[in-house]
Amino acid sequence: MRTQTVEADVVVVGGGLAGVSAAVAAARLGRQVVLVNNRPVLGGNSSSEVRVWVCGATAHGNQRWARETGIVGEMYVENQYRNPEGNPVYWDDVVLDTVRREKNIRLFLNTDVREVVATGPDDARRIESVTGWTMGSEILTTFVAPVFLDCTGDGLVGHLAGARYRLGKESQTEFGEEWAPPEPVREFLGSTLLFYTKDLGHPVKYVAPETAIDITTTPIPMNRVIRSGDSGAHYWWIEWGGELDIVDDNERIRDELRGVILGIWDYIKNSGKFDADNLTLEWIGNVPGKREYRRLIGDYTLHQGDVVDQTVFDDGVAFGGWSIDLHPAQGMYAEGAGALQRFSDGVFEIPYRSLYSVNVENMLFAGRDVSATHIAFGAARVMATCGAMGQAAGTAAALCVEHGTTPRGIYTDHLDELRQTLLRWDAPAVGIANSDPHDVARRARVTASSTTTRIAAPVAEPADLDPGDIGPDGFDVYDLDVDLGIVLPVDPRLETVELLVSARRDTTLSVEVFSTGKPQNVVPAHLETKTDVVVPAGDERWVTAHVPFAPDTPQNAVVVLRANPDVAVRLTSPLPAGVLTLVHRVDNDDQNVQISSEELLVQWPTKPLRGRSVVFRAGPDTRALAPERATGGYHRNHGGPHLWASSPMVAGRDEWLRLDWDEPVTGREVRLVFDDDLDVELNTLHHHRTPDEIMPTLVKDYRVEVLPAGAPESGDAWVTVADETDNRWRLRTHPLPADLGPLAAARLVVGATNGSAQARVVALRVQE
Repeated sequence: MRTQTVEADVVVVGGGLAGVSAAVAAARLGRQVVLVNNRPVLGGNSSSEVRVWVCGATAHGNQRWARETGIVGEMYVENQYRNPEGNPVYWDDVVLDTVRREKNIRLFLNTDVREVVATGPDDARRIESVTGWTMGSEILTTFVAPVFLDCTGDGLVGHLAGARYRLGKESQTEFGEEWAPPEPVREFLGSTLLFYTKDLGHPVKYVAPETAIDITTTPIPMNRVIRSGDSGAHYWWIEWGGELDIVDDNERIRDELRGVILGIWDYIKNSGKFDADNLTLEWIGNVPGKREYRRLIGDYTLHQGDVVDQTVFDDGVAFGGWSIDLHPAQGMYAEGAGALQRFSDGVFEIPYRSLYSVNVENMLFAGRDVSATHIAFGAARVMATCGAMGQAAGTAAALCVEHGTTPRGIYTDHLDELRQTLLRWDAPAVGIANSDPHDVARRARVTASSTTTRIAAPVAEPADLDPGDIGPDGFDVYDLDVDLGIVLPVDPRLETVELLVSARRDTTLSVEVFSTGKPQNVVPAHLETKTDVVVPAGDERWVTAHVPFAPDTPQNAVVVLRANPDVAVRLTSPLPAGVLTLVHRVDNDDQNVQISSEELLVQWPTKPLRGRSVVFRAGPDTRALAPERATGGYHRNHGGPHLWASSPMVAGRDEWLRLDWDEPVTGREVRLVFDDDLDVELNTLHHHRTPDEIMPTLVKDYRVEVLPAGAPESGDAWVTVADETDNRWRLRTHPLPADLGPLAAARLVVGATNGSAQARVVALRVQE
C-alpha cells in the first residue's frame, strides 16, 4: 500500500454532474482542482453504470426556453452531436472529455473518500483534509485544500465533517408546506435499478433464476404500465427503499430491485401477454440510482413556496423547472401512481445560500445534498439542475480562493461578482442582467447590417413542409377545436395581429391578449385586452385583430385564439425567434404519473405543436430583436428573447453586428454567445428524440474583427482575430492579441448558420 498527499486550491468530492460542473467551473477560473470519484466512470446516475437520462428544467418539454446553458448545456449539445442514438457508453466519454480537457483538473477515479479531518466548534467547523482509498491501486490519498465541495449526493463529506443536515420529510408547519405531512417522518424517495433489452431476431427462452420475485403476487401488474418494448429509464418506477435507510440498507434495496426486474422480465417473457419471443435481457444495473438521502443545511433552505411561487432571490445562481415530484415511500409496491407531480408556471431560482454549509465554514455543496426541504428537493434533485448548482458552487469556490474568504464571505462581500461571473460563463441562471464593469461592449453603440423588425410567422409552401405536416388540402391546416396561444415579444407595443384563417360558415373569432405574470413565464396569466373578429365563410384569407397592449417594460404576451369549430388556421415551421405555440389541453405522456392539472403550465402545453406556429403577422414594428439586445445580459428568454436577429440571410451576403466606442477601449478577449434554441429539449438518452445533431439556429461560419484606434475604416485596417467555420457551440471565447492596443470598434461578421434563416446572437462581449 502507498500513501500520498495532494494539495489543491479546490477539492471536489463526487463525480456526478454536480461535481463535474463544479470542478470544470473552478478550473476554468484558473484554480487548481482535484476531482475525486468513487466509481470508474463519471456522470453519477447518468453514467453507463446506472443509465438514468439527464432531466432538468425543460421537464421533458413542459417548461419553455428552459434548457440549461453553461457546462451542462455544453455536454447536452455535444452529446446530441456525438451520440444521436443515445448510447449511455458514449455519454460517459462526453462527460470524461469535458473534465480531461481542463488542464487545471487532477482526476482521481475509483477513489472512495471515507475520512475527513475537521476542526473547530460545532457552529464553526473547518475541513482540513479528506482521505480516499483507491482500491485497485492500493493508494491512500490525503487531499488538502482551503475549499471543499461535497457533491457526493449522500452528503458523506459533510456528515463526516460535522455539518448539519436533514433526513426525511419535514412537517407542514416547519416551512408552511401544503404537500408536507402533518408530522415529520423519516421517509425518502426510493432507489432504482434499470434494465435494457435487445431483439435478437429469433426466439430466445428465459428461465427465471431463483432470486426472481413473482410480481403477480404484488400490486405491480395492476398499478404500473409494463410494455415489452420499453426498457431503460422508462422503468424509472422500479423504485424501493423509501421506508428504509437508503444508505444503511443499500444492499438490501439493490437485491429487492434486482429481484423485481427479473420477475418483470419473467412476466414479460413467459406470461403469454406480450410479444416478446425474440427479446433477451441485455443489461441490468447493479448500482442503485439513489434519489435522496442527507440534505445538508445551508444559510437558506429552499422550500415548496419558493418553487411554486417562483421566489426571486438576490442571490439566485441557478434554476430548476422540474415538477415537485413526490413518489410514494412504498415505491413500486404502492397502490397508487408511481409519482405525483406539481409544476411551477415557469422556472424557479436556487439561491447561493442553499449551496454552502451553515456550520462548516469552508464547504460548499451541490446536487442531491442541496439545502432544501423534502418537498422542494423533489423539484431540485434532477441531474441537469444538479449540474447548474455545481457550476454555481464551483465558481464560488474559485472566488473563495481568489479573495481568501469563505463561502459565506462570497455572499456578504462578493455576491455581485459571483453572479456576473456566472453570466460571463453563460451559466444556467435567470434574472441576471449584464452589469459587468469589465465588459466594455456595454459602453458601445451597437449597430447591425439588418434586424428583424416584424414579429411574424410567414406562410410555408407545401415543398417546405414535412409530409406528416401537410393536410388534405396540401397545407398544414389546424382546426380550431381547442384554444391556441401565440407567444410573442412585445417591445414597445402590440397593436394588431393578422391571421390567415378559413371558415366553414360566417362566424366570429375571439382573440385575447394575456401577460405572463413573471418574466420567465410563458403562460396566459392576466387578461390585458380582447376583441372579436368577423370571419366570413370561405377559403383562407387574412383577418385582423385589433388588440392594443403597451406594457411599461418589454415582455412576452400570449395571443389566445379561442376555440371555434368553424375556423381553421394555417400552421408553419420553423418557429420565428421569440415565438412559441400553446395548446389549451392537458398533456401527460407517462401513465405511471399523476400530474396536478391546476397549473397554467400544465393546462397550456407546447408539446402538441412543438416547433410549429400559427401563420400570423404582428404589428407594429418591434425592437425585441434589436442589435442592443446582444449587450444587455440575461442570455435567455426573460420578458423577451434577448438576442439580435438579422433579416433573412441572402446567399453571398454576410450579416454583421458592430460595436463602436466614443473613446478608445482596451480588450483582453471577445466572448460570443450564439442561439442554440433553448426551447428544444436535449436528453442524453433521447427520451424525446430531437432530429438535429447541430442546432440549426447556431451560427456556423463567422469572423471577429477589430478596428484599432486611429486606424481608417477603409482598406485593411480591420484586424481579424478569429475566423471560424463549422461552429456547433453556443459559447465561444477568442483572446485578443496582447500588442493590439486600444480599439475604436469591433464587429462580428456572420457568413452562415447551421440552418436558420437568420443570424442570431445572444451576446457579444469585449472583456477588459
